[in-house]
Amino acid sequence: MYTLAIQREFIARHFLIGGDWGPENELHSHSYKLEVRLSGDQLDQHGYLLDIVELEAILDSLIARYRDATLNDLPEFDGLNPSIEHFARILCQTLDGQISLENITQIEVQLWENEIAWTAFRQER
Repeated sequence: MYTLAIQREFIARHFLIGGDWGPENELHSHSYKLEVRLSGDQLDQHGYLLDIVELEAILDSLIARYRDATLNDLPEFDGLNPSIEHFARILCQTLDGQISLENITQIEVQLWENEIAWTAFRQER
């Protein structure tokens, strides 16, 4: 199986809801690092799983929505605690909807909120 991965960094804000997490309940920002991994068994006629330039454009467009935003204010987080786990799932499922190639059988998002804490969400296709 082939895997293609790229990374991006961006800053976004949020505050946690539904529990008492001290300072995390106050508006604050994280310097997120996002890694997207696409996997599949078949390459296209050019020897690509997906053209990296195309993946970069998709990812840059997606990141633009969240860069410098307050996650709590976005409709995809309505009724959700904007945890890193929810954020990773939302990013992964959004990417899944934007990548139509049938040779991609798995999309995984790994999202760090700082140097030591990360989560991942994987979508089988």
